[in-house]
Amino acid sequence: MAFDLSEEWVIETEAQLGARLPAGYRAAMMRRNGGGIVLDGEDWALYPIRDASDRKRIARTCNDILRETAACRAWGGFPPSDLAIAGDGSGDKLVFLRNGDAYGPAPAIWRHETGGLIAQAPDIGDLSSALGA
Repeated sequence: MAFDLSEEWVIETEAQLGARLPAGYRAAMMRRNGGGIVLDGEDWALYPIRDASDRKRIARTCNDILRETAACRAWGGFPPSDLAIAGDGSGDKLVFLRNGDAYGPAPAIWRHETGGLIAQAPDIGDLSSALGA
């Protein structure tokens, strides 16, 4: 179930990452933190951004992007600077690639079987309707 998100939690997550999230993604997640999208016929479950404003929101965001990314890194083969923002249920992840102190707006698919990255869209704006932006 997707729900709104205060910008303070986005800022806190960015501080923990040490990098800024793409503007389109930030705006979309503040409107609808989590939920699902369909890209090229594939269903993806968006990982929420952690929201600790109350017990209900903590429970709803326990699989946040920081936790899911840490779990991916523990598998091995996951790019160390990338950020997992969604999963397809089979182990593949939709990721943002880090470029200095920001994540680029172009999401890619990380295939867990090969460790390869596949470009998905030129920027998050192309996915804005799927993300609810």
